Amino acid sequence: MAGVRVEMAVECDPHAVATYRRNHTDTEVVAKDIAQVKSVSAGSVRDTRILFGGPPCQGFSCSNRRTRNSENEKNWLFREFARLASSWKPDWILLENVKGLVETEGGIFLEAVLLKLEELGYTTSWWVLDASEFGVPQRRNRLFIIGSKDGVVIPKPQGTHHAVITVNQAITDLPSLDNGSEYDFLPYRAVRPSAYANSMRGDLKGCGNHYVTRNAPQVLRRYQHVPQGGNWEDIPAKLMRNYKDRERCHTGIYHRLYPHDCSVVIGNYRKNMLIHPVQDRGLSVREAARLQSFPDDYVFQGSIGFQQQQVGNAVPPLLAKAVFAAILDAAGQ
Repeated sequence: MAGVRVEMAVECDPHAVATYRRNHTDTEVVAKDIAQVKSVSAGSVRDTRILFGGPPCQGFSCSNRRTRNSENEKNWLFREFARLASSWKPDWILLENVKGLVETEGGIFLEAVLLKLEELGYTTSWWVLDASEFGVPQRRNRLFIIGSKDGVVIPKPQGTHHAVITVNQAITDLPSLDNGSEYDFLPYRAVRPSAYANSMRGDLKGCGNHYVTRNAPQVLRRYQHVPQGGNWEDIPAKLMRNYKDRERCHTGIYHRLYPHDCSVVIGNYRKNMLIHPVQDRGLSVREAARLQSFPDDYVFQGSIGFQQQQVGNAVPPLLAKAVFAAILDAAGQ
C-alpha cells in the first residue's frame, strides 16, 4: 500500500505462513523461528532498505498479568531482531508492539530497545498511534519504534481522518450470517456501500472468509441481553453462573459493537465474545478483517481459530501504510 517491496518475510506459525504466501506471491517466506535465521536478503545497494517486524506482544498486553514481566523469555525476542539488524545494516529499522511495552516494569523494555538500536548506530524515534485517526474503523493504540542509520528523527505522523469510520460504514454491506456460518464466498448485500467499504471491495462482487464461531445456546442467550455498546454487565447474573467471579470480567467481555462509532480493539475477539452490532452472534473473520482495514481480496488460511488469531494479531494495514509513508518521506522517496 505504501510502495514498499517486501523481498523476504520470516514467520514461524504455519497458518500465518500459508496466508502470507497466498497473498504475497512475490515475497520469499522463510518458515522458521527468527532465532534460526542467520541472514536476510540484502537487496540492491541503491534501495532504501527497511527491516521491520513485531516481536511477540502478548507479554506486554495490559490484559496479561501473568507473564507481563522481564522473566518472560519471549519479551526479549527483540534481541534477535537486533542481531539481524547488526549483520544486515538496513537504512531503517521499524519495530511494532502494543502500548503496554512502554509501561511494563517501568519501561525497561522500551529503554532496552532504544539503547540497543543506538548501540548499533541508529537514531531513534518512537510514538504511540491510534489506528482510528488513520482511517481504520477501530480504536487501537500501537507503539512504533523507528531507527535511522542516517541520524534522521521522524516527527509523529499526524492523523489523516478527523471523523472516525464507524462500524456501520465498515461492515453493513457484508452478508447477514448465522451462528456457526462457514462460507468461502458470498456476494455483498444489496445496499449502498460507504466510501470506506468501497475502498475495501475494489472491483469485487463478493468476498470470502465468512466464518463465525459456533457458540453454545447459553452463550447466544447472553447475547440477547446486551444492547449496542453494552457488555457482560447487562447479562443477568443467573446466566453467568459458570463464571467463578463474574465481577472480574473486563469491559471488553461480551461487548456488542456500537454501530455509530468505531470498533473497540479487535484482539482475541472469539475469547472476548465480541458481538455483532445487530445480530446475536460473534463477528465473522471477514467482518473483523474489515474492522482491521484488510482489503476484501486478502484471503486468510487455516481453520477458523487460526484465521481469527491472524486477524486479531495484525497491524491494521492503513495504520502500517501511514507509518511507512512517514519513513519513505523522511528518506526522500
